[in-house]
Amino acid sequence: MTPAGLSAAEAARRLAAEGPNRLEEVPPPSLAALFARQFRGLVIWVLLGAAAVSLALRDWPEAIAIVGIVLLNAVVGVSQERRAESALAALRTMTAPRARVVRDGHSVMVPSETIVRGDLLVVEAGDVVAADAEVVESADLHVNEAIVTGESLPVRRREGDRLLAGTAVTRGQGRAVVTATGMATEMGRIARMIETAGQDATPLQRRLDAVSRHLVLLAGGIVAVVFVLGVLRGVPLVEMVLAALSLAVAAIPEGLPAVVTLALAVGVQRMARRRALVRRLPAVETLGSAQLVATDKTGTLTVGRLEVRRTWTPDGDARRLLHAAAACNDAELNGDVAVGDPTETALLVAAAALGIDRRDIEAAEPRVGEVPFDSSRKRMAVGRRTGGAVTAYVKGAPEVILPRCTGAPADAAATVDAFARDALRVLAVAVRDLPGGVWRPEEADRDLTLVGLVGLADAPRPEAADAVARCRAAGVRVVMITGDHPATAAAVAREVGILEEGDEVLTGADLDRLDEAGLDRAIGRAAVFARVLPEHKLRIVRAVKRAGLVVAMTGDGVNDAPAVREASVGIAMGSGTEVTKQAADIVVTDDNFASIVNAIEEGRRIFDNIKKTLLYLLAGNAGEILVMLLAALVGLPLPLLPVQILWVNLVTDGLPALALATERVEPEALTRPPRRLDDGFADARFVRRLVLAGAAIGLVSLLGFWLGYRSSGDPDEGRSLAFAVLVVSHVIWALAARSWTRVALGPALFTNARLLAVVVGTLVLQVLVESVPAVAAFLGVDALDLDDWLLAGGLGLVPAVAVDLSKGIERWRASRETPRLRRRPFRGTGPGRRAAAPPEAGGTRPPSDRG
Repeated sequence: MTPAGLSAAEAARRLAAEGPNRLEEVPPPSLAALFARQFRGLVIWVLLGAAAVSLALRDWPEAIAIVGIVLLNAVVGVSQERRAESALAALRTMTAPRARVVRDGHSVMVPSETIVRGDLLVVEAGDVVAADAEVVESADLHVNEAIVTGESLPVRRREGDRLLAGTAVTRGQGRAVVTATGMATEMGRIARMIETAGQDATPLQRRLDAVSRHLVLLAGGIVAVVFVLGVLRGVPLVEMVLAALSLAVAAIPEGLPAVVTLALAVGVQRMARRRALVRRLPAVETLGSAQLVATDKTGTLTVGRLEVRRTWTPDGDARRLLHAAAACNDAELNGDVAVGDPTETALLVAAAALGIDRRDIEAAEPRVGEVPFDSSRKRMAVGRRTGGAVTAYVKGAPEVILPRCTGAPADAAATVDAFARDALRVLAVAVRDLPGGVWRPEEADRDLTLVGLVGLADAPRPEAADAVARCRAAGVRVVMITGDHPATAAAVAREVGILEEGDEVLTGADLDRLDEAGLDRAIGRAAVFARVLPEHKLRIVRAVKRAGLVVAMTGDGVNDAPAVREASVGIAMGSGTEVTKQAADIVVTDDNFASIVNAIEEGRRIFDNIKKTLLYLLAGNAGEILVMLLAALVGLPLPLLPVQILWVNLVTDGLPALALATERVEPEALTRPPRRLDDGFADARFVRRLVLAGAAIGLVSLLGFWLGYRSSGDPDEGRSLAFAVLVVSHVIWALAARSWTRVALGPALFTNARLLAVVVGTLVLQVLVESVPAVAAFLGVDALDLDDWLLAGGLGLVPAVAVDLSKGIERWRASRETPRLRRRPFRGTGPGRRAAAPPEAGGTRPPSDRG
């Protein structure tokens, strides 16, 4: 007997006692907490130390500039996180559901938050289940549980079965008594699992901290050497203390935090235009470092709905087949809105593509009777009057329909097998003209005439195969993790290019048989993980991270949320659940897998620009330190005064570096392998470029000092020329630092208008400060004549020209080397290594690999 439902008074009492039916939301962090987050990196504290030194030197402009950069970095970071939270809050309001319950004996619509245990839910096709409940009345009730279980096909629910909160009713109707609400539901259990998933520091954060530590040690050592040499040569102690402190400030690239923030912010804006909402600034760069992308299937790689993929008819008349399928159908199709069972709506969509409208069928062939689909009978029949006759339209499982057909072609069974091998869901459609023009249900499915076969599947997104191919070209491995059937998952994975010859399909049962070491080996062979639970997804992501790889996890259902949070970068789909969005670093609002590949490219552009900017800053700072060190070694007077060092630091480490951070993407960004987790900024090419540019800047500056000092015998004359050469060489070097391969002083000179304008502006400013008597006196320089400026300009070009020549030499050497085969992406417990098959793996081979 169906329960009568609660009274409104009892529901209100229980609501007050149990609380609202919603998942717990973590309150947004306070403004103070967000601001404190921006001061975690070592480089920030190094900069604050440099600001303190500047204050001790009474260099107010330098101190203000450094503090200003640190505060700007913090403000931008806080603003970005605030905007992301607001945007996600807007998404939440778009998906707030309502539910129908029986209260005081009447069926009423109420907000889902007011549902309590004991309520009697009334559900029908198109509804979202508001809480966990036990079915007490079912009329062909089918539910799509993909949001929780990952299973793409609907399942039938009878009396005594369980309904899960958040799942969608696709067919039939029923009533169910609420057994759990809020965090006590299955969705709530998964949400709590998220608490066990941690988030590590991003690769960018680790690399910046490593750079900061190395800079502190290296700069401290060099400054100490310069100080000792100066004192030994008899330079006054106070003068050497000031010079050493100035060098210490110059050695720290205080513009780096602002550069990193700007590069990330620009990347975030570019991704927003591509419908990707970034919740954490470093997440875009982290995705650029991704070596493996673990993606869900349903709704991510696929369109998330069944489609007719193939048809077969004995006479080649597909129109007759789809007419019969639309006639034996209970779904509704109004424009782009489909209501009903996914299989039946897919049939209506395919029929509509041929101009067949079920409403026209209803008008021309009125329905006179129906035998509903039943899972035990595995078929459905609809009787329609056609003129003076009655035609029975029947559809169902081929193994049930084909034996009931007379004269079915011999190749029909072979076609069913072929469709099934491709993981298509197969329906057989048949007809019969009932004798006497009278509807008799018991005769509706006998002596049938086969009209044809229909193969359905959740079709891959049109852009999915291209996106997977772009990932492979970028050296990024893509694996599928899904709760769906292994054969279905393998078919989709093979179609989009994830599953290749030699790859395996593992199931959740396979994973249960593997210990941690076995799983670490198995992930190198498996391209598809099917029939997995949330616990399995979490284990897979953790195994990939144990291998030292950067892993991105995409998903939309609640079952994806723990793994999304645990991944190096978590990506949620905009149509996904709130739990998953809150666990993710990036929300792809258009559910487009291709947007993830765009983000990988954007992440690599960001990393390249940060790396180029760091190279530019370090080479310039190395040149400043080198000119002071070499002068001390050869016994020359100090080539630069402390105030001049601070000025150079101020004008060359700011705007040029920021403009360099907006450089366009390198052509080969998506054709090179991803960076390993332990790769720092300083690879071999970086070091070679740093040594060449830094040495060139230091040597030409020292040469300028020596030429000016030798011609006049006055150290101030030498310092004036060295000062000019150092600034000119430093800012022009920025043009050469724009690209690892392109010659900057060629046609590409004008492709970054911001940087070119900054370089020209800085050079004009330098001419002015050395020409205005009051400013020149403050900086301790003498005015230079035209010949001096021509000399400074010629010497200043040397570092950029030297770097461009080295690019040409590198390209020439590369052209002479024998091309190497591209290394296959991660295939085992370490990058580039394919693990041996563990005997206990027991993986399920894809159908095409079976003997």
